[in-house]
Amino acid sequence: MAGGGLGDITGLLAAWSGGREDALNALMPVVYQELRRIARKHLANQSPGQTLESAALVNEAYLKLVGAKSVRCASRLQFFALCAQIIRHILVDHARDRGSSKRGAGAAHLPIDETVLGTPTPKVEVLDLDEALTSLSMIDSRKARVVELRYFGGLSVAEVAGVLDISKETAQRDWTMAKAWLLRELTGTGNRPAVGADAPAR
Repeated sequence: MAGGGLGDITGLLAAWSGGREDALNALMPVVYQELRRIARKHLANQSPGQTLESAALVNEAYLKLVGAKSVRCASRLQFFALCAQIIRHILVDHARDRGSSKRGAGAAHLPIDETVLGTPTPKVEVLDLDEALTSLSMIDSRKARVVELRYFGGLSVAEVAGVLDISKETAQRDWTMAKAWLLRELTGTGNRPAVGADAPAR
């Protein structure tokens, strides 16, 4: 994730969290290009007939942020973590609206082979990934959060560690284990590691 050129995000976030809605209007132009980059990555390999564009995804994320209540983001990383959740929900909602719950032809797909699973695999349907992450969160919520932040938010392992207040080594270990778990869950190949209740943060 780009770290430079993001302006006084911390100050704007503090103002927004303090109830100043105008701060979000000042904040969004600062982070818009980064959000657009994330959106383009998700939508680059859409199935034929998909209509959601990166600009529309970012605009919808903005509207959801405007409507968010009691938001508390103390840092740039926490802000992008919130955006990761919002982008995930938008993609899933869009897939459902297009009838992707039927699976198969016409379903929305994500190019996650290299980014998430770390090995060449067929494209995975949006709803399948969402369901797999939901299942993982019931077993180990932190590892599911790591995947959400890495994939939907575009955060680096070091940035994920900062958001979750864990060591970089722990974040990398969680990321590696979560990828192996998802590979098994989504493709039926590979060895699925035993993931359990959340371990201590450090």
